[in-house]
Amino acid sequence: MKPAASVHSGLLLVDKAQGWTSHDAVARTRRLAGTRKVGHAGTLDPMATGLLVLGVNSSTRLLTFVVGLDKEYLATIRLGASTTTDDAEGEEIERATAAAMDGVTADAITAGIAALTGDISQRPSAVSAIKVAGVRAYARVRAGEDVQLAERPVTVSSFELLSSTPLDGFLDLEVRVNCGSGTYIRALARDLGDALAVGGHLTQLRRTRIGPFRIESAFPLDELDVSASLISPTDAATRLLDRLDLTEQQAIDLGHGKRIDVAPPPEGTGPIAAIAPDGRLVGLVEMRGSQAKSILNFPPDEPATPVTAQGETLPGESA
Repeated sequence: MKPAASVHSGLLLVDKAQGWTSHDAVARTRRLAGTRKVGHAGTLDPMATGLLVLGVNSSTRLLTFVVGLDKEYLATIRLGASTTTDDAEGEEIERATAAAMDGVTADAITAGIAALTGDISQRPSAVSAIKVAGVRAYARVRAGEDVQLAERPVTVSSFELLSSTPLDGFLDLEVRVNCGSGTYIRALARDLGDALAVGGHLTQLRRTRIGPFRIESAFPLDELDVSASLISPTDAATRLLDRLDLTEQQAIDLGHGKRIDVAPPPEGTGPIAAIAPDGRLVGLVEMRGSQAKSILNFPPDEPATPVTAQGETLPGESA
């Protein structure tokens, strides 16, 4: 993989491999793109695979509008044991007896899944990235603290059982979950196991969608051609936001910070992606009556800032 000589701004869809952190993916992409201006719109645990949305150069500004989008996951929930981390990377706490597992019926699973669907309260896993008094919860757990996070409202719009497979005293459930931002799939696995009185944890997790972006359009990092894979700022912004097409003079005025008259005004107040006649994203605007006011300008693409790999050691590489 050769770093790109020069890369414009845009969004990248990356299919993260198991064992990589989101930080690893950003670091590798910085090297491939030849710029330090790379960010991500939401982490994935090292155990998880699937979709990461990365922003490059000025398009990192669009990540704000990606973070809160709904998401889809494919997961394997193992019923029959609970762990310290609510996933397969933690230590087993308790294992269900064969008699208890025999009592887990299809109807009970269906009822348990239904109870965890919709607007629910969820207690995040103690090894989440949520901060407690300024320190990540997982860091406190690793330091030996007993961390109990408060429940919070989340939305699980769909929780679908795809298949179930008995395996060595356990029952593996393949599920598809569509949920709002802030939902922990590990917590769903734990809570379903608790409801069935046999314990449960996550053994596999794959993120397949974030808002309008799907895993089918993503590339593994070892196959990523950054320049060829970039979603342009205009394409990205208009997938995320409403669109306002400008005249040439409006594009000039908006770029200079002036308010512009829009007739007829679009529905809603914004943010709205303002697009020049040549297809360039000029910026994001909000409506004040019949006038559009710039809230975020997008400059022309900048030259790439070279990034060296000195001191970096990423999965699959040696120092």
